[in-house]
Amino acid sequence: MKLADSIKPISYLKVHASEIIRDVTDNRKTLVITQNGVAKVIVQDIRVYEQTQESLALLKILAKSSGNLKKGRIKPLHDSFNDLEKRISVFRENEV
Repeated sequence: MKLADSIKPISYLKVHASEIIRDVTDNRKTLVITQNGVAKVIVQDIRVYEQTQESLALLKILAKSSGNLKKGRIKPLHDSFNDLEKRISVFRENEV
């Protein structure tokens, strides 16, 4: 899809709202809505939005992990699993 096809003025949104929603959800489109010729908002399929948010979350985790690795803030895998097992045991003991 060309970007030019996905830019619509707010007046178009007002007149064609239900058609736009149907098209956006059926085709997983993203539309840019302009006001006075300036891009103001995005109309996006919820599934596309959720996928984008999940991708961003994973990228943040990767960036943080990479930063920790560069700073030497790491510990062996077996230590991490031992710590988790201890935390789970404490949780289970407090649950009873």
